[in-house]
Amino acid sequence: MNYPESINWLFAQLPMYQRVGQSAYKADLDATLQLANYLENPEKSFKSIHVAGTNGKGSTSHMLASVFQEAGYKTGLYTSPHLKDFRERIKINGKMIPEENVSEFVTVHKSFFEKNKLSFFEMTVGLAFDFFRKEKVDIAIIEVGMGGRLDSTNIITPQVSVITNIGLDHTQFLGNTLAAIASEKGGIIKPKIPVIIGETNQETKPVFEKIAAEKNTIIAFADMFDSSGYISDLKGSYQQKNIKTVLKTLTILQEKGWVISEENIKIGLLNTIKNTGLMGRWQYLSESPRIICDTAHNKEGLLLVIEQLKNEGFERLHIVLGVVNDKDLDSVLPLFPKNATYYFCKPSIPRGLEASLLLTKARGFGLVGEEYISVKRAYIAASEAASANDLVFVGGSTFVVAEIL
Repeated sequence: MNYPESINWLFAQLPMYQRVGQSAYKADLDATLQLANYLENPEKSFKSIHVAGTNGKGSTSHMLASVFQEAGYKTGLYTSPHLKDFRERIKINGKMIPEENVSEFVTVHKSFFEKNKLSFFEMTVGLAFDFFRKEKVDIAIIEVGMGGRLDSTNIITPQVSVITNIGLDHTQFLGNTLAAIASEKGGIIKPKIPVIIGETNQETKPVFEKIAAEKNTIIAFADMFDSSGYISDLKGSYQQKNIKTVLKTLTILQEKGWVISEENIKIGLLNTIKNTGLMGRWQYLSESPRIICDTAHNKEGLLLVIEQLKNEGFERLHIVLGVVNDKDLDSVLPLFPKNATYYFCKPSIPRGLEASLLLTKARGFGLVGEEYISVKRAYIAASEAASANDLVFVGGSTFVVAEIL
């Protein structure tokens, strides 16, 4: 199979959570362990850092990768979902996995995948771990897909586990309280492997401390860490929380013998986008009018992004907004400012919520605007309506952002 055929097969063969939702979710690690055994356990061949959390895990993973690259380590990076190209999910030193590696992996193992009904995510994790083994990476930063305990990535034994924060997202799978979700994400905590928690929360702190005690491991809370003097090229003010998490994680790794200098850290943080190719985090698309996009898509993430929006100077605010159909709109829509013009649209995936339904729901919260037949049409309309001193924001879903990049 060539690369387009391999990718089409991966996408079409089996349901994928990011596109179709709950029907793609598997509540155990059996198939992942079966695949790892079949591939002769590539996850045991490289050192790793495991990163979970409701928000910030992607930015944190990319910052860590950038610092390790600056320190001269051959650095693997596994993240999800991708924005434009499937290969964004699997990188070494900022370079995407070659197309031929993807097509070869699918061609060689396709019959095993079909026989064992592996999910898209399981196959992709297998591809990443196999690639990192073949390329002999020094370390791999592995971002959890969803949750932690039952996530396909949770077969590694990392140098350190990181949990950025806990919010009410994916409640249909992970539980509907912060404590329940913390318990699921805390499933990545391993015996005697240090764990860093990005944000202290009175409801989740006891959960993490209990798991850490049971696993006989060190736990540290990063929000107590002084991050003054450290800045990143990831521009959202909310990135300061992620920087604290990265800094605390690096101190643990330095104690473990990883050679990372102060200069490596500062330059790594400042060159995260350049070193890793990360997109969609408070990303500027235009200066006149100012156009900014961000992939924040749950209550906690959107709260931070909208606070930052309010601090931006503009004459008029235009918001291109689309969401997926399992989003809790009653908790999300009240966050959005009423003094904006809205351009409602549906991301082009099966899970996308119809723009007409979003418009109707938004009107109930005092949000005024029109519906558009596509993200592109909404984006063009907002861009054309905006004057030089206006601000256009594009967001609500990773998939909306992906369509305009």
